[in-house]
Amino acid sequence: MSFTKESASKRAVRDLSGRLGVSENDIDVSSVSEADFPDMSLGANVPGEMAAQMISSGWRIDLKAQGKKYEYRADKYQLRLVGFKGKNHVVES
Repeated sequence: MSFTKESASKRAVRDLSGRLGVSENDIDVSSVSEADFPDMSLGANVPGEMAAQMISSGWRIDLKAQGKKYEYRADKYQLRLVGFKGKNHVVES
């Protein structure tokens, strides 16, 4: 799978919808911005993961649902959810 900014945003909305048990229409895309992350895990590593320490360019996807904000990070190869219930999650890679 190769993501574009648009496909990563749509996939993030679909993922959050499933996690929260709400309709995709109940999720607002606050912003999608280009970003450089400190490593290949997009600065959102999961336990036991080792990531190459090189700048990785991608997108920061900010969503809002049920009065809360959620942050996803993506590049061409992966999508991650940051800090959901205190943990980072690899959605797709």
